[in-house]
Amino acid sequence: MTTVQNVLDFIETIAPTELKMEWDNVGLLCGRADQQVQKILVALDPFTSVCEEAAQIGADLLVTHHPLIFQPLSAITDKTTVGRAAMTLIKNNIAAINAHTNLDCADGGVNDTLAQTLKLKAIQKVPTDSEGLLRQGEVETQDLDAFLHRVEKTLDCNGLRYVSGGKPVNRVAVGGGACGSALYTVIAAGCDTFVTADVKYNQFCDAKELGLNLIDAGHFPTENPVMAVLAAKLQTQFPDLEVKISETHRDSVKYY
Repeated sequence: MTTVQNVLDFIETIAPTELKMEWDNVGLLCGRADQQVQKILVALDPFTSVCEEAAQIGADLLVTHHPLIFQPLSAITDKTTVGRAAMTLIKNNIAAINAHTNLDCADGGVNDTLAQTLKLKAIQKVPTDSEGLLRQGEVETQDLDAFLHRVEKTLDCNGLRYVSGGKPVNRVAVGGGACGSALYTVIAAGCDTFVTADVKYNQFCDAKELGLNLIDAGHFPTENPVMAVLAAKLQTQFPDLEVKISETHRDSVKYY
């Protein structure tokens, strides 16, 4: 019999809790550790629609990247999105586990997967990144337009925001999710291009002035590739379980 705790223990081997940022919330956030698991749904986010999908397919456990509960809650009601999601899980006896910044930093996690998806070569941790979060690698030297096309098609983005640093693309850093504040870190590492998400206006301006090609490929597209990797690892470790990737969860951000 496989329990929620067994799955959590395995995820700990992939993304140890000690790798998480101090402000983060990871682990078992809903349900009982001793609950038996026969079916797992894997998704980037524990949105209400994903929780409803988990209930519809008869899942016992939802495994996500982003946490169900991020900030302390004063109430769990149907008046908030978190409350509705949590109520759906509890009503259907579904446990929820997540690995967030610990999976970002882990070997083979979010950022290694992003670098591999973009087909970077000689992938390594960014040496100037003290948190061990970012990855860097190389591509055959090409103009920015060609690399933008690669990013858009490979990550299936709805669109890209970017600024040109006036350089061809060769040494590329990646940071899935909101890593725009790390642009000075990747510049210090000698990278000419940085792929991340949720970039602020002033960060685009700084990148242009400092000669860095900065690409905002979206939060969902830069992080979602790791979910297939995580699902495959879970299926290999627990061959008697049914592990499914969400079929309903898509990027919420659209471009007009």
